[in-house]
Amino acid sequence: MTLPHDLDSLRRDGLREVATIGAGHAATALSQLTDRRIMISVPQVRRVNFGEVPKMVSLFGDHVAVVAMRMLGDLTGRSLLVFGEEDATRICDLILRRPSDPRRALGELEQSGLKEVGNIVCSAYLTALSNFMGMMLLPSVPALTIGPTAAAIASTVDPNESEADLVFCVDTAFRADGSETPLTGAFLLMPDQASIQAILEAIRLD
Repeated sequence: MTLPHDLDSLRRDGLREVATIGAGHAATALSQLTDRRIMISVPQVRRVNFGEVPKMVSLFGDHVAVVAMRMLGDLTGRSLLVFGEEDATRICDLILRRPSDPRRALGELEQSGLKEVGNIVCSAYLTALSNFMGMMLLPSVPALTIGPTAAAIASTVDPNESEADLVFCVDTAFRADGSETPLTGAFLLMPDQASIQAILEAIRLD
């Protein structure tokens, strides 16, 4: 018999396995894009309520960049990739293959680059989840919001969303070859209510 706490542990292990596979795919794609070896680590996978997200994301600073995508197919919901504004700028410099300048403004070129990074990372995580569950999951075109943390997160809120709704948070750290300082962010998977139970039932390693 599988006890509740054992099941929670199995689900955490399953979520981490999916996240690690997704991070590996994203790292490969970003390495090809930048012509530098990119490593992405997954230090933690958490399940939180939506009401906890603004406080959690505030750890990245007063201003953030949020790439949001709809999840379509057999499961529905949204995914977000969140970076502090300074790390977002550093990521842009990395993919544009230029010297790092964290004070650089996030103009049209940089915003296009951030959407591409969001598309790569979110698609990689959704593909890993899709393969693990044997379901079709498709990402939408990415949308980008840059601004004060609370407002940036609020701009992604679905009107039907409840503060109690479940969010899967994957802490994500990027490190480029030759760089000692990692770029930290978070991938957030926000399934619609109908999809949450399907994910919880599927993410088991028993």
